[in-house]
Amino acid sequence: MDQIKIGKFISLKRKEKNITQNELAEMLNITNRAISKWENGICLPDVGTMPILCKILDITINDLFSGEVVDMKDNEKKLEENLLEIAKIKEKRDKELLSLEIFIGIIISIILFTCVFVASFINMPNWARIILIIIGIIPFIIGISYSIRIEQIAGYYVCDNCHYKYIPTYKNVLFAIHFGRTRYMKCPKCKKKTWHKKSL
Repeated sequence: MDQIKIGKFISLKRKEKNITQNELAEMLNITNRAISKWENGICLPDVGTMPILCKILDITINDLFSGEVVDMKDNEKKLEENLLEIAKIKEKRDKELLSLEIFIGIIISIILFTCVFVASFINMPNWARIILIIIGIIPFIIGISYSIRIEQIAGYYVCDNCHYKYIPTYKNVLFAIHFGRTRYMKCPKCKKKTWHKKSL
């Protein structure tokens, strides 16, 4: 997927409609900097913004992903190519998120263990020990919450019983017994509790 080509296409279609970047930003309820980033090929519009953007510019989502108006004869082929490209982008993003999860886990563990170690072995008043331990616990709790969110949204879980792929709720991931990235959860399809493996 060529972000620069898509950006130029958005710019062209916007100008054809005689809409300024500011006007388009107001219609989409976003900043004009976001429009500028799209048009310069720095990033793509959010999934939630795409349908409204396409409606305003009078194009299809397939046109948007292709960076050009797609001929109806080539529509199915282009759509298939775009869907495969989106799947690749999602898989890459999910891998990056899971790597970030590991990084967060290491950093918050180092912070917590350092604070506890210093509080345990360095001579200081008790109130200072308590504050130091709290300083270690707060980023640990925030980091764990964020890591669980990543674990929930990155990729899918696959039911060991019926092989159904799904994204569980945050609550299910939080309270599930787990070993690494395998969690003991109830499948939304077959309703059986089994070990569900993380899949990209």
